[in-house]
Amino acid sequence: MENMKSLADQLREQLVKPAVREEKVSAEKPGKKVKSKAKEEAAIITAILAYDTSGNKSMVHARFDEKTVRTMNQFKMATGIDVTRLVSFAVKHLFDTCPELKTTIKQFIQNTEL
Repeated sequence: MENMKSLADQLREQLVKPAVREEKVSAEKPGKKVKSKAKEEAAIITAILAYDTSGNKSMVHARFDEKTVRTMNQFKMATGIDVTRLVSFAVKHLFDTCPELKTTIKQFIQNTEL
């Protein structure tokens, strides 16, 4: 019974296998660009996987266009990273790397009278 897989699980495995083969082929090609790009991709995926969402209890309903949703779902199938974790990481990363967003929020709070 453990070996039974749904059709969706089988399709996910098949979609991941070609991606793994492509990574092996690109890793075998000589060149610094290929290696550094692969390291960058691996670093961001490792960072997303390491991102802890266990303490996140609040929910936000966000709307995305069809292309973005399709891309996020394909990313989930390729890496096994949940879309919620991806979006949570992306927003946190955006606020961490763009301090002008926080500055805008602080200015708004200072200008708002209670």
